[in-house]
Amino acid sequence: MPKETYPLLRKELIRVGKLLYQKNFVVAAEGNISVKLEKDKILVTPSGLNKGFLSEKGLVIVDSKGQKLSGFLNPSSELKMHLSVYKKRPDLRAVVHAHPPFATALTVAGESLERFFLPEAVLSLGKVPLSSYATPTTAEVPAAIENLITQSDTILLKNHGVLAGGKSLWEAFFKMEMVEKLAQIYLIAKSFGKIVYLTPQQVKELEEIRAASQVK
Repeated sequence: MPKETYPLLRKELIRVGKLLYQKNFVVAAEGNISVKLEKDKILVTPSGLNKGFLSEKGLVIVDSKGQKLSGFLNPSSELKMHLSVYKKRPDLRAVVHAHPPFATALTVAGESLERFFLPEAVLSLGKVPLSSYATPTTAEVPAAIENLITQSDTILLKNHGVLAGGKSLWEAFFKMEMVEKLAQIYLIAKSFGKIVYLTPQQVKELEEIRAASQVK
């Protein structure tokens, strides 16, 4: 991206951080956000700060290997996960990781969102798989997601939270929102004792609509 877009991306990242906090998707120092500036430059949130109170000067720029290029704070402790996404999915330009309550509850219960029960899930999201457990901040995390991220833009991280990638910061954030909405509806419906899933034919028709309209 041209350097003149850097200030806008910094502002967008800060806005996304505020929304994550306001929506209770993160508390304290949870979560992390990144966006690709150029092929070898990534803007990422710092480690140890609340995402609702970020400042432009507190953001960090790293290269594709994770080496810090600018910024006075340390980059997110989950940087390895972000770098893995960009390596496996060069089409994605932003990554949002958070702990939205309902979706995180699904990960604790060992459940995924790979079966469709709402048209919106097919049209705007696709299947959301559940990763194996990985100790946060370690190399286990990128290892746990590297195959799944090639199949889906969004992943439920076992006993951890949610990872969402997008072609922009907003796309990644909106996918995070959709995952949380689906998780909430799923858990409420399950409390009623039954979930009625879409039929294979219904899913096929929706996938055709998605392909025709290029909704993703």
